[in-house]
Amino acid sequence: MDFNLNEEHRMLQGIVREFVEKEVAPRARHVDETGEFPWDTLRAMGKLGFLGLNVPEQYGGAGADALSAALLLEEIGRGCGSTGLIVAAHLGLACGPLALFGAEAQKKRWLVPMAQGQILGCLGLTEAGAGCDLRGIRTTAVRDGDGWRIDGSKMWLTNGAEAGLAILLCRTGDGFSHFLIPTDAPGVGFGPPEQKMGLHGSHTYAVSLDDVRVPGENLLGVEGRGLAQTLQVLDGGRVGIASLSLGLAQAAYAAARTYARTRQTFGHALNEHQAIAFMLADMVTEIEAARWLVYRAATLRDQGRPYTKEAAIAKLFTTEMAERVARNAIQIHGGYGYSQEYPVERIYRDARLMTIGEGTSEMQRLVIARHVA
Repeated sequence: MDFNLNEEHRMLQGIVREFVEKEVAPRARHVDETGEFPWDTLRAMGKLGFLGLNVPEQYGGAGADALSAALLLEEIGRGCGSTGLIVAAHLGLACGPLALFGAEAQKKRWLVPMAQGQILGCLGLTEAGAGCDLRGIRTTAVRDGDGWRIDGSKMWLTNGAEAGLAILLCRTGDGFSHFLIPTDAPGVGFGPPEQKMGLHGSHTYAVSLDDVRVPGENLLGVEGRGLAQTLQVLDGGRVGIASLSLGLAQAAYAAARTYARTRQTFGHALNEHQAIAFMLADMVTEIEAARWLVYRAATLRDQGRPYTKEAAIAKLFTTEMAERVARNAIQIHGGYGYSQEYPVERIYRDARLMTIGEGTSEMQRLVIARHVA
């Protein structure tokens, strides 16, 4: 078994890392403090092909594999959690289902501009009474002549109002189906961005759908197969969130390591005290373990093999690991860690969502248990 990245992956990793260090990381604090959506950074990413990295070349993307997408999100996560989540939602939850289930005309109409960074996409699943339990969805799509009429509401749409296209899961009779909804369609109304603990530059919205009319060709995939399609999309999305969390953990560890080498207590650098050295050792050990769980899940996907369990394992371990590492990074910084003067408090706030979004840790354990019990 070869644990080394190939030359193509290493080259991509280097290109993204250089971009993040120059364009993303220096703006992370500003994005967090102001809540400014990083449009300039995203436009630059679009020109470099990052926003369509794993989209097939015939639809404007780079045609890269799932491991490449994982490396992309990992590197962006090292620089800015908000920017990383925007890209993860766009690539995994919007471009992903279009590439998997879209008709040729749908891909040409929507996937091409999304892959080229001309518009962002988002996915709407959650409702006030339906989070992990998607069968509780009440938003309906009813046939209306040759098209559909959609009524209801959704919550927690990452990229919502900034996106040009929303993919929504709706109840259609006794089943569920996905629909492509232009965000400027009459009857679509976004609330203000949610006031969140972290990830301030990644905006999250509630959306209302009041007599929204879409043509028949806006049905994505097979009518009535929406739940099965969603689960397939979420498998890939979980690898994306795990990759982003891996990057956040590395950023927290790097900050803690640098601080521990320079901060003096009792006549010695912090890292010379065994208690701190052991904390750093635990951090790097967990980060390395998480890395191979994430890369393994992505590689299984690239090989066309089942990876639902492995995606859940990667997300469960890596997201919880990232929170622990960020927490301990704050602890190593002492009082400074609780201050906005140092980045670790922001990293912790950003990492905290990852055990909740795209399926809570509890849901990941349920998925894993169903495969092993």
